[in-house]
Amino acid sequence: MTDTTISAAEQAESWEWLSSAEEAINGAFEPVAAAVAGVIFFAPVVGGVEIPLIVFWLVAAAAVFTVYFRGIQLTGIRTSIALVRGRYSRDSDPGEVTHFQALSSAVSGTVGLGNIAGVGVAVTIGGPGATFWMIVAGLLGMCTKFVECTLGVKYREIHEDGSVTGGPFRYLPIAFERFGAGVSKALVMVFAVALLLFGAVGGNMFQANQTFAQAREVTGGEDGFLGSDGSALVFGLLLAFLVGAVILGGITSIAKVTSKLVPTMAILYLGTCALVIAGNIGNVPGAFGAIISGAFNPEGVAGGAIGVLIIGFQRAAFSNEAGVGSAPIAHAAVKTKHPVSEGFVALLEPFIDTVVVCTMTALTIVIADTTFYNDAQATVAGGGDAPDGVVVTSRAFETFLPQFPVVLAIAVALFAFSTLITWAYYSMKAWTTIFGRSVRSELVFKLAFCLCTVIGSVMTFTSVLSFADSMLFVCAIVNLLACYLLLPKVREELRSFRAGMRSGEIVEVPVEERAH
Repeated sequence: MTDTTISAAEQAESWEWLSSAEEAINGAFEPVAAAVAGVIFFAPVVGGVEIPLIVFWLVAAAAVFTVYFRGIQLTGIRTSIALVRGRYSRDSDPGEVTHFQALSSAVSGTVGLGNIAGVGVAVTIGGPGATFWMIVAGLLGMCTKFVECTLGVKYREIHEDGSVTGGPFRYLPIAFERFGAGVSKALVMVFAVALLLFGAVGGNMFQANQTFAQAREVTGGEDGFLGSDGSALVFGLLLAFLVGAVILGGITSIAKVTSKLVPTMAILYLGTCALVIAGNIGNVPGAFGAIISGAFNPEGVAGGAIGVLIIGFQRAAFSNEAGVGSAPIAHAAVKTKHPVSEGFVALLEPFIDTVVVCTMTALTIVIADTTFYNDAQATVAGGGDAPDGVVVTSRAFETFLPQFPVVLAIAVALFAFSTLITWAYYSMKAWTTIFGRSVRSELVFKLAFCLCTVIGSVMTFTSVLSFADSMLFVCAIVNLLACYLLLPKVREELRSFRAGMRSGEIVEVPVEERAH
């Protein structure tokens, strides 16, 4: 017994250097992270309510684009569904993946832990009414995705080996060339560096860390078989191996995995939410009443109706990433001759991410109406801190079956893995923009990305993560400015596509010739 105890103590001591290293890095990085976040997330107080300017930038663009294209997210929905089903694209069309695979890859990059934990925090701070404004912001964001993904395909480059480079790395230089070559190149580099930094940390290390944390939680916590620090390293190595096995095959491999993974995780998670709602069916009418009334006449929310609107918009904008410029990278690889066709497909992304997944999470929490959720709201209203959002969601799941947090753990793992592999692709495009495109360069990146997966499983760099979040919205500032400048080009593509549909130039492709 004594020998075993000493061995365990020595093992714990041998891992202390990790904690020390983590504290040192966080301490050194904290002033930088705070300064950058203070600028990017600057929130002036208007009428007693803090309004983050980056949220206004994202939502305002979505509203302008919606007016400019006369509500294309509503009028074009039938075309979107037909395109996703492959009716208008041939297997011989230029590109690497089908419309459905491109959509799956992009959705896998946005549907993640934010849809579970982030929504839990939003409805705790903003009350049920935040759900209503999340839906509104998600519907507006559909038009932003339409614009940026059309541009991502229009200006893409198809290389000799058939691979594609598209998205902001191709349309930003076109948009900014009017300001001179120096300004254009500088803005593209700012975008690329910011995207790479977020991809390495927020899109990789954070996902790996939270996946391990949830796995350890459902296997007995600190006393379970994943309780030791050494198990985090083994878990990280295994996860990195799985990620590497997928990303080494490029976007084609990623698309094949996500096209199967995304529907599976959606059915699993949304099915679980539906069961919780059905198990609390008596609370449904009251919950919908609370969502509507809370949107316009909330109680206990700082800033009242404006406050809850900002909370809902912020959660939606941060979740679906409309306007950030990440999704066009995946959509650019689609097999099509008509750039705007992928714009139609892409507008479904915020609908799936925000209007469906985020709303189902919010409904589950509000309808379950757990004691934990009510206590958390009271704590926040009294000036206390919001709880961990994933716990709010987990407690709602427990109202149907105590074992449902295990299902949540599986959903978290699937969401995190799909986000990991998609952000590997986004980050690699940023890497090759900065360091050049070659087989060696891409291999170095993939190895470095997998190393970050291992590090993320073992360590949580709080300050670095805060900095990475800021970087994601640096991308939005640059990307949306380019989208404004290129709006006439998107309108030309839309008119050309619709004219082709009317004239019969664009017709349904026979099933045997469709992209697959």
